Amino acid sequence: MAPSSNSRFAITLAANLLASAVAIPVLAQAPASAPPSGPPPFTHEVVQQFARQLAAKVLVPPSEALPKGAVEFDYDQYRQIRFRPERTIWRGEGLNFELQLLPTGYLFKTAVEITLVDDGAERPLSPDNGYFDLGPLAGKLPPEARLGFSGFRVTGPLNRPLVFDEIIVFQGASYFRALSQGQNYGLSARGLALNVGKQSGEEFPFFRRFWIEKPKQRASHIVIHALLDSQSVTGAFRFQVLPGPNTVVDVQATLYPRRDLPDVGIAPLTSMFLFSGINRSRIDDFRPAVHDSDGLAVVNGWGERIWRPLNNPRRLQTSDFLDQNPQGFGLIQRAREFAHYQDLEAHYESRPSAWVEPREGWGAGTVRLLEIPSDEEIHDNIVAFWKPAQPLAAGQAHVFSYALSWPDHAPRRWPGAFVSATRAGLINGPQRKTGIIQFAVDFKGYAAGADTELPIARVEASTGAVSPPIVQPNPGIGGVRVSFGLDPKGAESSELRLALQTRDKPISETWLYRWTKY
Repeated sequence: MAPSSNSRFAITLAANLLASAVAIPVLAQAPASAPPSGPPPFTHEVVQQFARQLAAKVLVPPSEALPKGAVEFDYDQYRQIRFRPERTIWRGEGLNFELQLLPTGYLFKTAVEITLVDDGAERPLSPDNGYFDLGPLAGKLPPEARLGFSGFRVTGPLNRPLVFDEIIVFQGASYFRALSQGQNYGLSARGLALNVGKQSGEEFPFFRRFWIEKPKQRASHIVIHALLDSQSVTGAFRFQVLPGPNTVVDVQATLYPRRDLPDVGIAPLTSMFLFSGINRSRIDDFRPAVHDSDGLAVVNGWGERIWRPLNNPRRLQTSDFLDQNPQGFGLIQRAREFAHYQDLEAHYESRPSAWVEPREGWGAGTVRLLEIPSDEEIHDNIVAFWKPAQPLAAGQAHVFSYALSWPDHAPRRWPGAFVSATRAGLINGPQRKTGIIQFAVDFKGYAAGADTELPIARVEASTGAVSPPIVQPNPGIGGVRVSFGLDPKGAESSELRLALQTRDKPISETWLYRWTKY
């Protein structure tokens, strides 16, 4: 993420002089306008121009060189570095937003360039150790060593009027994450994903330069621009961040491929799923569940609502959900009760969900879900994104606009039932010998009273055989539970599908799950 050169254009105006061949007085002409002084005001088109120019050149990798005379920081040393509150940008100016910088070091060795924009005027920030309290590291850095910037965080009165809490942070490659009211950091978003899960290896595009607009007085949002670069593509990004009970980031991404991109991920989300009640057979842990997200939600172009519980498989799994102009998708943390996790430190019940809503038709493609085996909760092993059906062609600009919200729950906007929990396992008794897997899927949003007719459950399996489903009222959640058994009949995997119906009409979202033997 090394700084890139800044070339701007000056505009020169010329005036034509009128002349007369006859000896008569010439009327005085108005003086020509003076050429504008300084560069033109910053706009997002400047970032697009940089990206377009970069795409015509071969990637120059950013430097990861340490500051002169510096030692490489380990995890504990890097954590000792603190931003000095008194150096907070825009502090005391009565704005709803303030800015703090993050240093290079540890895993974040590449410096990014950060420029402040005030009413169209640019002010680049220079590396300055005075931004940071180095703690015990202060004596280990020579006076001439300057820590670069690895990213930044934006703060504001998110939860309390006079307390500035973190709202959004950008750090590392093209990663960023945000918070709504009452949440703790969990899953992350990225600017772009390339070749995820490919044997050839994943390519990680990175933001190498940011422009951060100073918000107006009493502004409800802040605007951030970013220049993306990688071996295969460049991009100009605009993020409009609107914090609140449901923080929303409006994203405009203009991509300029250096080569055709057949395996591109738009609006990628990255999360962690270790285990839950559906798949904890190989996990020895005192907690009932450990995850930042427990399901993938999709509202496809035909209006079908899909819920796919996440899994921690023994082998890499890829699932594609074919679609045309998706209405939305996201990684969701539905379990919001402390009892579901019993973790007094991590508080997984307050981790955000992330929901992507396209601003225009994205055409044909798939919502792709990758589930990567993991034995520790420190690793992000879940990735979801939109993959266009056709490669993004080199030499063209490709624009994708979407709203990325960070809610507790996925937006529903409909009265149907939805899945609240999924459980599975071999039950005691003869079925344990036969290898039949028992599933219990709970639905909220359907009140099953004494006089209410229970819905019908339609269950399908791609391989194996399922037993007739049993639908029962579940007073504990004010909904219903559907139970059924799966006999794999020797198969190593099976795609399961379940939905509730009344009078042959669906009244619930569609529950999908991939059962695997290993």
